[in-house]
Amino acid sequence: MGVLGGRPDTQRTLSRMRAKRTRALPCILAVVLVGMTACAPTSAAIPSTRAPAPTADARPSTPAPPVDPVGEWVDARMSQLTPAQKAASLLMLHAPGTDPAPLRAFVEAGVSGLILMGDNVPSDAAGLAALTTAVQADLETPVLIGIDEEGGEVQRLPWDTAASAGSLRAAAPAASQEAFAARAGTLSDVGVTVNFGIVADVTADPASFIFGRVLGTDPAGAAERVAAAVTGERGTVASTIKHFPGHGAAPGDSHSSVPAAPLTLDEWRGSAALPFAAGIGAGAELVMTGHLAYPAVDPAPASLSPEWHRILRDELRFEGVVVTDDMLMLQHNGLAEYADAGENAVRAIAAGADLLLYVLPADPSDFGISVEGLVASIVGAVESGRISSERLDDAVERVLTLRRDLAM
Repeated sequence: MGVLGGRPDTQRTLSRMRAKRTRALPCILAVVLVGMTACAPTSAAIPSTRAPAPTADARPSTPAPPVDPVGEWVDARMSQLTPAQKAASLLMLHAPGTDPAPLRAFVEAGVSGLILMGDNVPSDAAGLAALTTAVQADLETPVLIGIDEEGGEVQRLPWDTAASAGSLRAAAPAASQEAFAARAGTLSDVGVTVNFGIVADVTADPASFIFGRVLGTDPAGAAERVAAAVTGERGTVASTIKHFPGHGAAPGDSHSSVPAAPLTLDEWRGSAALPFAAGIGAGAELVMTGHLAYPAVDPAPASLSPEWHRILRDELRFEGVVVTDDMLMLQHNGLAEYADAGENAVRAIAAGADLLLYVLPADPSDFGISVEGLVASIVGAVESGRISSERLDDAVERVLTLRRDLAM
């Protein structure tokens, strides 16, 4: 079984991370559903119904604040970490093959996550469960084990028989919930704790490289199915919605270029934003940023854009972990601006990313990458002021909270 594997308290522990994010419907989604015209606080317009303050003789005793065991544990752990250990904890890496030793070495170097690709998957579920068990080193904060298990075009586990986007976008939203509930169970059974599997992009263009993977060809339909998919995974694996702020509007393949979308911010709010708002409202623990640009908002790829991270936090009210798409994709596009792996890492964290994803080859030095090198770049940026200590700690806290929550 996985770290969450069917434990009766899973729903409760995961709900702690969702509690703050679901206090209010994300503003963009509310605009569409109830016709709001602004996202400003409304407390001033609501008449007070508060009872008069009690007299000194009748004043009730103040209850003790609730204890947050996860928060207390995270605070204690963070107080013990060096800057280098904090930097390492913002990495999620891949090493090819079914030998757990290279993956375990990353864990022992202090990274927070491993991503499994097809080359990590043995012939059967028992073999994969043995692999994921072998790489764990700290039961108090198990390393995050992620996978891209969408079904259909992007599927790592041959034995995953749940329906995929090709059929789900033509079915009722309940079918998406059922499919992703089944898929989450399949993942949990082999020790996977994070699914990078819910595509929140939307397009009706069959020529788009993302078309075969979207859950809806219109924003409203996609939003319903994305929310249903997150609901289906709830309590079994941590859900990720991707590729923020939306690949469907950006022609081209971000594996080899930086696609650009022609939308203004207002146009985005009324279209591509809706599935992300719905997934966040349903409780997704992670949002994956894409290496794609909306030049009217920011010419930089969203994964490196402070403005897009601000929009994600302030407008969509997302409080979970922001994970990048594979950072090597920036180097694959051949643009000189993204040739330096360390610089890319610094820009992503400074922009607001919490977890950097790397699908590495057998020899990461082919791309100028090592754990030590990435850590040195991040620590150097903190020392120079390019990344504030508050930004670093914020990212570390979010990632450690997710890891600890999944262990409870």
